[in-house]
Amino acid sequence: MIKMRLKDLLFSITLSVMPAAHSSDMINLPEPRLESDYSIEQAIHNRRSVREFSNKPLSLAEVSQLLWSAQGMTDDKGLRSAPSAGALYPLVLYLVAGNVKGLNPGIYQYSPVGHQLRKVRDGDSRMDLTRAALQQYWIQESAAVLIFSAIEKRTTRKYGERGIRYIHIEVGHCAQNVFLQAQSLGLGAAVVGAFDDSRIGTILNMPPEEQVLYLMPLGRVRTQ
Repeated sequence: MIKMRLKDLLFSITLSVMPAAHSSDMINLPEPRLESDYSIEQAIHNRRSVREFSNKPLSLAEVSQLLWSAQGMTDDKGLRSAPSAGALYPLVLYLVAGNVKGLNPGIYQYSPVGHQLRKVRDGDSRMDLTRAALQQYWIQESAAVLIFSAIEKRTTRKYGERGIRYIHIEVGHCAQNVFLQAQSLGLGAAVVGAFDDSRIGTILNMPPEEQVLYLMPLGRVRTQ
């Protein structure tokens, strides 16, 4: 059983490594911090969905922290910040950056291995996402959008069709991590489940084996 678990873990890590890219396409993110003065109890108590954002940018350090909270590697065995059935890690995380200081507008894929971003395409796609998400205007007003997709076969190869349920549970774990991390950073976040799957896939240049699950706009809270 131990040998089988190790085999599954190594398989998942191998699958999680993104396709080879030129070094110029890879962006090293700041190291995530592991301590703060904001308690987990405070974050749970104060967390709210936020849909009104200011036009102030996010910092690259804040983006780094949010990505790490969602899918960052947390030990040298490849385990991550959120639980995954069988440690198979079917989720893929994209950052649609529009107003991030130190990061050009564009679409990036997050690599937990190395804590890096790989550029997928240039340009600000927030308006495209807004149109694909039934004109929910506040998406375009966010500084950035996290998009969770999944490669279902990573999990269903072991658990069959029930693995799809596990994937949907897993994306909830990751989103809640981001919510609490955003709260501790003084940022706003919300989740979006209403969108045109195929249009989102086209915007992200997503391969056919991926299914988009969740959009999560992020930004600084607009004050009255």
